[in-house]
This record gives sequence, structure tokens and C-alpha cells, in this order.
Amino acid sequence: MNLLKFAFRTLAKTPFLTGLAVMSLGLGIGANGAIFSLFDQILLKPLPVNEPQQLVNLSAPGPKSGRTSCTSEGSCEDIFSYAMFKDLQGAETGLSGIALHRTFGANLATTESTTSGAGLWVSGNYFTLLGVQPALGRLLGPSDDERFGGHPVAVLSYRYWDRQLGQDPSVLNSTIVVNGQPLTVIGVAASDFDGTTLGFRPDVFVPVTMRAALTPTWGDFDNRRSYGFYLMGRLPDGVSIEQAGLAINLIYSGILNEVEAPLQEGMSDSGLQRFKARQIVLEDGFRGQSSIQNSAGAPLAFLLGVTGLVLIIACANIANLLLARGAGRAREMAIRGSMGASRRHLLGQLMTESTILATLGGLAGVVVARWTLTFMIRAIPPDELGGLTASLSPSVLGFTAALALSTGFLFGLYPALNSSKQDLVSMLKAGGGQPSAGRRAARFRATLVTTQIAISMTLLITAGLFIRSLVNVSTVDLGIHTENVVTFGLSPELNGYGAERTMAFFQEVERDLAAIPGVTGVTAALVPLMSGSSWGSSMAVEGFESGPDTNDNSRMNSVGPGYFSAMGMPLIAGREFSESDVTGAPEVVIVNEAFVKKFNLNAREAVGTFISDEGFGSETDMQIVGVVQDATYSDVKQVAEAVFFTAYRQQDWIGWLTFYVHADLDPSQIIGAIPPAVARLDPNLPVESIKSMETVVRENTFADRLISTLAAAFAVLATLLASIGLYGVLAYTVAQRTREIGVRMALGAQTQNVSAMVLKQVGRMAVIGGVIGIAGSIALARAAQALLFGMEGTDPLMIIAVSLILGMVVFAAAYLPARRASRVNPIQALQSE
Repeated sequence: MNLLKFAFRTLAKTPFLTGLAVMSLGLGIGANGAIFSLFDQILLKPLPVNEPQQLVNLSAPGPKSGRTSCTSEGSCEDIFSYAMFKDLQGAETGLSGIALHRTFGANLATTESTTSGAGLWVSGNYFTLLGVQPALGRLLGPSDDERFGGHPVAVLSYRYWDRQLGQDPSVLNSTIVVNGQPLTVIGVAASDFDGTTLGFRPDVFVPVTMRAALTPTWGDFDNRRSYGFYLMGRLPDGVSIEQAGLAINLIYSGILNEVEAPLQEGMSDSGLQRFKARQIVLEDGFRGQSSIQNSAGAPLAFLLGVTGLVLIIACANIANLLLARGAGRAREMAIRGSMGASRRHLLGQLMTESTILATLGGLAGVVVARWTLTFMIRAIPPDELGGLTASLSPSVLGFTAALALSTGFLFGLYPALNSSKQDLVSMLKAGGGQPSAGRRAARFRATLVTTQIAISMTLLITAGLFIRSLVNVSTVDLGIHTENVVTFGLSPELNGYGAERTMAFFQEVERDLAAIPGVTGVTAALVPLMSGSSWGSSMAVEGFESGPDTNDNSRMNSVGPGYFSAMGMPLIAGREFSESDVTGAPEVVIVNEAFVKKFNLNAREAVGTFISDEGFGSETDMQIVGVVQDATYSDVKQVAEAVFFTAYRQQDWIGWLTFYVHADLDPSQIIGAIPPAVARLDPNLPVESIKSMETVVRENTFADRLISTLAAAFAVLATLLASIGLYGVLAYTVAQRTREIGVRMALGAQTQNVSAMVLKQVGRMAVIGGVIGIAGSIALARAAQALLFGMEGTDPLMIIAVSLILGMVVFAAAYLPARRASRVNPIQALQSE
């Protein structure tokens, strides 16, 4: 206790140095804590289920001919047909169970209101496999999943039960209308369970056998060439992933070769061999299954590496400050040693002070981490946020504490060892009581500062590259209008509308929106732009010879009349869709430039060509009536792909659309006018995801903006900390060399010579650190190449610019110490010794 009291009193005597140390450490630890929190929530946090380490996700990479439909749960490599799921579920696969899941959009109607929400199709053993317990009632079981359309039951998520129904226990056995179908609520899931897909929080869980009842346009339970379900399994006790993989592939290979291979049409011999050779891959499923985990891994690892470098700079500052304090206390250490204090006791005292600094820095780091994490969470669009929170979990707090104590120990050890070995006689011989840390400590300080400069150079150049990348993203020619355009979705099919009623409703919506004062254009599309959605199909094009392995796939969209003029997409040839392009009229399509190029057509001559949409079962040839300029489809950064557009009014299965409203008004005014207009047609139909197109673009590129902003912020922070460290070392060095400088000036050295002596020391460290930093930035840029857009390798101009900026910062930090050295009074300096 006395040791702690003495340590606190000692630190209080130098409040500036103590505050600087705590601030440096707090900023470094806080930055690491914030990034680690996201890292933990996305990549490390296990599902709140029974023994999550035994869960595995199933995937089957390889050719899949037929229809594929992927969601945020994973890529199209991970999906299976329902028929294959049933085959595997009923076989001896080496797993104790296999469950199915798939996300879907849901309109949820209670006695209170109708809301747009999210649902999850699950197999009857989903909750049993996971070991989830109910908060109310019971959960779905195998008996709720036996007959197609025969189990109109649902389980609510705790979150939906809490927020929408106020935890009303009478909801049990009541009716909730999901996508127009009444379902009986049999239970509520546990409060900490939000499904198994990060970023997707279902409001309701429904047996997969009810899918056709809730989605009349879907009926592919028996179609082995319709892929769209994600599978997860559980390892039995004592069975490894490798053992289970061998067992399940014995079953899977037999099904592929004996049952599914004969169903593959149009495959070449080599393609069929690849199909037969497919294998199921088992991967750890303790975190669930989500495409976010795959896409977020590299950016989070990069940011964690950047904050780690920032922490190194902060810790280098701590070491330098502790060396400065230790040198100033050299007489104290020497006197205490001469009075009998052992080196072990002195070392313990100094390490106690380092530990206190680390603890205070850790506490400050928690505050900084919370602020930084809150900023990052606010920067993530709500649709992408999922279950991410700004709260610091126990694991993050533990990480922060461990980081604080370990850095305090490691970077406090050398200064403590150096300061605790002072000898009174040698110290007095050194010069009248003026402290000296020795040549070794001086070299150590110089090395630390050089390292700080190198890291700052690396981070500044890397941040510059990310800013350039963001500029490239921001200046991409989208090929569409985004100013004063508002978009929103409507899904009448989810409210039980039939096909004819849905089509009539869409036309009423277009008419009423067009009547709003100031609106200049209204149109709609099946696939929303820049939403990450992507629909595609194999194509047959008149005059284009397609072999068995030819890439004849094209993206598609169904749009309304006037779509291209409303969205600012100029026609190159032909015409737009018109009001007369309806069901019963000859089917027509419009294609983009990339389509024309891919299928060896000429833009002018393409008009009149017939094509066939094979993947969606079209039996009628469709005639190209127009060619439109390329434009953004699903992602801002995506290279233009071949796209064909159909007229949605010629379809008989459209159940939802995304609308686009252009007006000579501020987007906020348009947003305010749309819900009342829809409500006049159907007050129970939710308006989905209403926002301006500029917001859509920002959300589509939020990851680029977030990474660039954080990289720049951390680079500036690192440079600030490095400049503080450089100033501290130079100020200390000048104070240590006061007598030497006085002698030099007494012997005739000029003021500018003394300043040059200090700046020469700075220049040496800056050059060495700068060269190392440039090399480090090249290596880091190569490692982060996948995160940069429109850039190849390094940017010489960026290196030159950053070198000049960092050089100015370095010499600005050196100016005051150099100026102080040049103003040393020789007589006073010699008398002080």
C-alpha cells in the first residue's frame, strides 16, 4: 500500500508528463479497443446456443446448372436444393443433425398494425439442433415440418415480441399474418437469440414447408436444379470436421452421380465431370453463417493492424517519457541506493509507477474506445448494422485491460531497468548532479523516435492511398440520375395480393405519385439499383453460338415505362418501354452496351434481334427493341455487366417493386409526400426502405468511406503522437547537453551552428525513418490492394507529398528545442555544472 501511495505522489509531482503519458496510451489503447470490438462482434463472437463449437456450415463449391438464389447468409457456393437437404438429413452423414435456414422478407400484421420485417425459413429441427430455449411457449420441432403447407405456425423473435407487442404474454396461440397468411404463434425465442446470420435479425421463424403457401410464385421443393437453402450441422462428441467430411461425402457423391448427374442438361463432358466431383466442405459454424464475415475479415484485419501501429507509437512515447523522468530522478535513485535500497526494490517502485500509468491509460482507452465505436456504428447504414452495438463487451474490456497492462509492462521495463542502476559516485562524477541516462539510453530513445517516424510515414502514405481510392469511388460515372430522386419498395404480394390485383395496384401507385406537385418522373424496377441484389439467367441470342461451357449468363431487371428517361440512362438505339408493353402483347426487351458486346451484336443492328431467357423458363422469344447505355447495377464499384431489361407489365408474377420518383423538390419533401399517397391506396401496406438515391449511393460505398476515414484519422493521430515524442526527446536531449552546448558557444560556436547540430540529429532520424516508412507503406499497400479501388501499386506523388508534410511536422517539432539550444548562455551553462 505504501508503494502505491508513494507511486501516486511521485506521478502527481509531474502532472504534465503524467497527463501526456495517459493521453498517449489512452488514444492508442482506445483505437485498438474500438476496432477489436467490431472484430469480436463480427469474427469471434460465438452464437448464444448450446456448444456452438460443434456447429459446422455446409457448402458445395462447383458448377450448379439451373436456378440459384443467394442471400446475405452466404455465397452461391454455399446453397443446396431442398431435395438434397432431405436426402442428407435422412442419411448417415457423420453429423448428429443437419438443419436448413433461409432469410426472407416479411410483412407482419397483428391487431395493432402491419409492419415490414424479416423472416427466416427453418427446418423443424433448427432450434433442436442449436439447443435454443423458448422465452415463452415452445419452439418449432420436427412435427411442425412434415407436410407442405400443413403447418401454419410461427415463432416470434424476442426482439419483435418486446418492441412491437410489449412482451404481451397473450400473444401465445394468437394469430399473426405473415405475407398474407395467418399463422398461429406457438412461442417466442430466447432473448439473446437473433438467428444464425450476422447482419440479419429475423422477426419471425416459419417452417420451410410453408414457403409455397406464403410465396405462391415458388414451388421448387422437388426441383433438384433449384438451389437456394443454407445448411448447418452439428458434430457428434469426439468427431472431427475431417472425419465428418469424409462420411458425408460418401453419401453426397452417390447422390450426385446416381440421382442428379442424369438431370443436368447441356453440360459438356468436362463440365459434367466437375459436377460429379463436387464435394461438401464443412467449416466452423460457431459464429453462424453470414456473407458479412467473409467480406469484413480483410478490412477489420487491416484496421486492427493500423491501430496496432498507432499503439506502438503511443508506447514509444511512454518509454521516452519514462526515460526522461528516470533521468530527472537519477540523484534520487542513486541516493536511495546508497542508503540501502536494493535494485529490486527500486525496480519494483518504478514498475509500480508504470503499472499505474498503464491502468490510467487503459481507463482512458475505454472512454476513447466507446467514442470511436459509437462513431463507427453511426457510420454504418441501418440495413447493414444487424446486431452490432456500440457497447463494450466483457471480452473487449478484458482485451483492453490486457493491452494496457502488457504495454505498460513491456515499455516501462527498459526505463525502469535503466533508472534503477544509478550509482551515486558515478553520477556525481558525471557532472555536478546533472542526470545522464547514458549512451545506451540515448540510442534507445533515438531508435524509438526513428521507429515512430517510420510508422507515421507508413500510415500517412497508406491513408493517402485510401483517400485517393475513395475519390475514385466517388467519381465513378454511375450512368443514372441520383439528384432529387427518391426510392422505396412496395411488396403487395406479402400482404396476400393476387397477380391481377398487384399489377393494378402498381399502376395506381405510379399514377398517384406522378400527380404529386413537383414530381417530374415516376418509374419502377424489380431489382433495386446498388442494393447488392443481382438476378441473372442463361441466354440464347439469335446469331450467337453458345457451346456447353460458354459463359452466356446475363443480369436482368424488369422495369416500368419511362424507366430509362426517368433514371437518366440515354438510349443508343431503338425505343423505351411504353404503356402498350403489357401482358398479351409481343414480349420485348431492352439491352445494355455490355450485353451487345458480350453477344457479338452491333448496337444499331441489335434492335430486332430475338433472344430467349432460358434460366427463368421463358417459352416465348423476346425481341430487342432498344439498346441503352451502360449504368450501375448492383454495386458502385462493379464493372458494367451484360444486362437485359423486360417490361414488368408483361410479367405475370411480379409481387414487389422498387419505385423511383424524380422531382424538382428537395428529397426530404418527396419522402414526406410518398407514404400518405400509398396509404390512400392501402393503409396496411408498409412503405419499405424509403430514402434518397444519394443516400443509396453513400450506403453502397459506406465501407470505403469508413475505412478511408479511420485510416486517415489513425494516421493523423500517429503523426501527432510521434511529433510529441520527437519534441520530448529533443527537449530532453538539449537539457542534457546544456553544458556541452555552453562549452561550444564559449569556444566560439555560432547560434546557427548550435541549431544545425540539433536539426542534424533530427534530419538523421527523419531520413532513416522516412525510408523505412516508404518501404513499409509499399508492403502495406500491397497487402491492402483488394481494399483499394482504381489503383495499382503505390503512388509516387503521394509518397512525395507525404514526405514533405511529415518533414514539416518533424522539423516543426524540432524547432523549439533547436531554438532553445541556440539561446543557451555559456556562462550560466558552465556555472550550473
